[in-house]
Amino acid sequence: MTLSERSMQDWVGSPLNPQMPSPGEESRLDLSANQLHRLVPEMSALHTLSTQQVVVLLALAAALALGFAINPLSVALALNALLTLIYIAILAYNLIWFKKSLEPPAVISVSDEEARSIPDEYLPTYTVLVAAYHEAEVISDTIAAVQSLDYPPSRLEIKLLLESDDAATVAAAFTAQPGPTIEIVLVPPAQPRTKPKACNYGLLGSTGELVTIFDVEDRPESLQLRRAAAAFRRLDPSIACLQAKLYFHNAGQNLITRWFSAEYATWFASMLPALVGLKAPIPLGGTSMHIRRWCLDSVGGWDANNVTEDADLGVRLHRFGFRTLVLDSVTLEEANSDFINWVKQRSRWYKGYLQTWLVHMRNPRRLWRDLGPAGFVGFQFVVGATPILSLVNPVFWILTLMWVLGHSDIVKLLYPPWLYYPAIASLVLGNFLVIYRTAIGIRSTAHTGLIGAVCFLPAYWLMMALAAVKAFGQLLMAPRYWEKTAHGLGSQPSEGIGHAAD
Repeated sequence: MTLSERSMQDWVGSPLNPQMPSPGEESRLDLSANQLHRLVPEMSALHTLSTQQVVVLLALAAALALGFAINPLSVALALNALLTLIYIAILAYNLIWFKKSLEPPAVISVSDEEARSIPDEYLPTYTVLVAAYHEAEVISDTIAAVQSLDYPPSRLEIKLLLESDDAATVAAAFTAQPGPTIEIVLVPPAQPRTKPKACNYGLLGSTGELVTIFDVEDRPESLQLRRAAAAFRRLDPSIACLQAKLYFHNAGQNLITRWFSAEYATWFASMLPALVGLKAPIPLGGTSMHIRRWCLDSVGGWDANNVTEDADLGVRLHRFGFRTLVLDSVTLEEANSDFINWVKQRSRWYKGYLQTWLVHMRNPRRLWRDLGPAGFVGFQFVVGATPILSLVNPVFWILTLMWVLGHSDIVKLLYPPWLYYPAIASLVLGNFLVIYRTAIGIRSTAHTGLIGAVCFLPAYWLMMALAAVKAFGQLLMAPRYWEKTAHGLGSQPSEGIGHAAD
């Protein structure tokens, strides 16, 4: 019995691939929204907080309120010391992560020759899921992009998942006259109105041995499916997922797209492969992740209530003993070029990371056992710390300005010498590392035209802070609300950072 089988048996008390209610016994729509919660309720984001988490948070809030009432300065100093310690720990992990990123990247490469060498009849059947909502303007481009994939039609099924009440997109999709490999699937309107619910709905009506997702604005490399299929043939069955690289076709459109592209180039070229090397769970991208169907079924599919279903799925796969590697193939996306649109998108990502962190931290001891020490630590610093630091950072930026501009007495009280010097070291080294790491990541991808944008990264961090504030607010008020990202705002592909050679 494999680790994944033992883990699943622990969770549901039955062997791997437990019997799920068939669509004949229970509606396909209901299953698409609730299958994970029924299979592994402790891993579902249907409820943001467990009862135990609510009790702990209320107890901490009461203790802080009492402490501030009795001795506010001592409590503020203790909190500041704790946060400084956390920053130093994150800096240490990031240094280890950066060192690992300087090693040859751990990516799976498949040559064009190998990808094309497999006879059609030996290729696995492939399901491609594309969820679209209010995308009438770009849906014809989407259809053209997925129809250009180099994969035998007899082994390929493409599910275009459209909300049945989105009349404009449905009409535009039919007008585009998709080929025989594309099936337009109308998803009945029901809560939650999320991409993962639509993907579950499409998955329940599919037959592919391998599954992938593309977003409506994606332009995947034509050989990507063949590369993934060839890679899976030579990889251990415990390798459940291959994450392709994501870059942008409109990197040079404006400063926001340059920042965004620099961030993506660094993440997919160096940081994500390094995270694999550190044996941490991999927060998947929401597109171009290729997964064995039986593995996806084994972990309960996507969480319909999590707004970053990709990150959550990556963690769940790791907990059940599966692993994810990076595939050396590129999908071009559209970088958000509009400030408000960017904040909406990033706030949803942060909210989803918070959902994922809270869900998997319901039982920390079990999480430690499932992920192992390296995986547990990586989960805290990658999934948990990312949105929380973006929220907290402005507090320390303001304190820094107060000290630089006027040597504020408040700052003196909050930073006695024993705390001041570690805090300064964390501030300087931490910010330098982020900028330097981004520059190195850009250079490794040869997209040196983005280097100039790195000089203005602190302004990008302010945007992240705004998104974090919005994310925390929505987590409290509307945890499962899916903030729609507008597409079709990008410039022409000629301004992008290039496409992998076919």
